[in-house]
Amino acid sequence: MRIIPAIDIIEGKCVRLTKGDYNTKKVYNEHPLEVAKMFEDHGIRHVHLVDLDGARGKGIVNAGVLESIATKTNLQIDFGGGLKSMADAVTAFNSGACQITAGSIAVTDPGLFTAWIERFGPGKIILGADVNHKKIAVNGWLEPTEVELIPFIKKYKLLGIHEVICTDIKKDGMLQGPSAALYKDLLNKVDGLALIASGGITSMDDIVGLSKIGCKGAIIGKAIYEGRISLKQLESYISC
Repeated sequence: MRIIPAIDIIEGKCVRLTKGDYNTKKVYNEHPLEVAKMFEDHGIRHVHLVDLDGARGKGIVNAGVLESIATKTNLQIDFGGGLKSMADAVTAFNSGACQITAGSIAVTDPGLFTAWIERFGPGKIILGADVNHKKIAVNGWLEPTEVELIPFIKKYKLLGIHEVICTDIKKDGMLQGPSAALYKDLLNKVDGLALIASGGITSMDDIVGLSKIGCKGAIIGKAIYEGRISLKQLESYISC
């Protein structure tokens, strides 16, 4: 299973939030490139980079951080946050993103999201499904919607999307374990889904459990930064 540490950026710094609440911001490192290099040194090959300033703003804010990590490491970066236009998507790819992750636009402007799929190809786009009580939330998780999770994913799977990052907002940053039952239900109801779990992962046992139910990847954030999962443990898991 793909191990994907998260690097969330506010004002150019590496931070973590709890349940997506910007008021809970905790700065872990003022230099995200240092964090990225540390991951790479332990055999990590993928990172999930999120521009939290962009997520609640009108476009990408931290493209410089993306470009720095892309040019100074060999990490495969999926980038999200602040993708509000075709120009933002182009900026992300030009700055070094291997894939972009988009959720809010898929809800608020499906025409634009479809245009991204057509221009860049479905393999370059990861659908972000940020969910609370099985309904999608948008704009940095600040706005709930009535969009149901499974129909939302099935709609875009018909357009070629196969990778989905599903984040259970109520689990994010809580260090209480992931929503395994939610992911199992998704995998049972959506055929051929390459599901990347996000939110609540706390231990190596969580990672092993998610792999067993069929998740293709796991995004790990606070558990790394708080020392619940060590980079040595991840290095050993990756090398197995």
